[in-house]
Amino acid sequence: MMSKTLGIVFSNMHDSMLGQLTENRTMASVPFGGRYRLIDFVLSNLINSGIKDVGIITKSNFQSLMDHVGNGKEWDLSRKKGGLTILPPYGSQEAVLYRGRLEALGNIYNYIRSSKAEIVVMTDCDNITSIDYSDVLRYHKEKDADITVVYKHKPITDSIHRDVITISMDENKRVNGAFINPEQEEGNVLLNMTVISKRLLERIISEASSTNFYSFTRGVLQQGNQRLKIYGYAYDNYVADIKSLQSYYDCTMELLNPDVRRQLFPPERPVYTKVRDEVPVRYGINASAKNSMIADGCIIEGTVENSVIFRGVKIGKGAVVKNSILMQGTYVGEKSVLDCVVTDKDVMIRDSKTLIGCKEYPFFVKKGTAV
Repeated sequence: MMSKTLGIVFSNMHDSMLGQLTENRTMASVPFGGRYRLIDFVLSNLINSGIKDVGIITKSNFQSLMDHVGNGKEWDLSRKKGGLTILPPYGSQEAVLYRGRLEALGNIYNYIRSSKAEIVVMTDCDNITSIDYSDVLRYHKEKDADITVVYKHKPITDSIHRDVITISMDENKRVNGAFINPEQEEGNVLLNMTVISKRLLERIISEASSTNFYSFTRGVLQQGNQRLKIYGYAYDNYVADIKSLQSYYDCTMELLNPDVRRQLFPPERPVYTKVRDEVPVRYGINASAKNSMIADGCIIEGTVENSVIFRGVKIGKGAVVKNSILMQGTYVGEKSVLDCVVTDKDVMIRDSKTLIGCKEYPFFVKKGTAV
């Protein structure tokens, strides 16, 4: 079944939610967890599930994404048949930069139609988890479903209330309603992972083009739940739900919990990423590190606590970094103090500077800034 499955990844669907983090990159290429990008978890889930034909739909700001994924070699997707395909916006002269998933799929209609797959797995990049799609496809087949959507029953907090879609179901898990940004405290929240037959998807794309529907939620889940057999697959494992800069900070800080790391990085389902030949972390004589994730290539001469430090970060003598996320190439000068700070790549914090945010409102420093 998996060899006849096509994976489609939406890389740009939630770019507007992360503010300056996605100012010059797609959401798929946002750094996460010290040495990964969000796309790494999506591609690793697909390849670990046996799906070896994957297309990544792009829209804008996808240069860093292309640099990262390359030809897909790190994910075993560099193949003569199938493998990884980058799908920039293209199509007829009437094609538009897509407003929703259906228009995005319409722009790659010829790619989908030429695939020999029978089943399509579609996923966004805003939910970070370790999922086995073979279980979802088995459930899809058992239910004889037209469409299967993956959901998780959980609280709907203010920090992730943007672009939340919940579903209602009958006693057999058949979807009978879909709601966008509902005013409720908890619900069956969609994880933006969908299984559908290729033939049905082609028909839906053609109908959407003629009826001017561009939203998959409105055009299919809401309008089509009476005539299509749409079922919900309950997913109970850990999911990092990234809907805002605040939730990005919270989900990254959760990685310091060993139980979260065990669920997100199980040994039988490794997370692959672009390999970089970096030296191990070098610690100075008076350096101190506690409850932190520190990637290779770093030089630590100060104090690091409860933080996630990406590759190539340098922290000077006497500097103190707490409850912070420092991305690749960040430099922290001597005797500087950072608390609840998120720095993008290649940020310079000069000597004796103090930057303090709070866990409910972290202080963000944009890429390439010198403070």
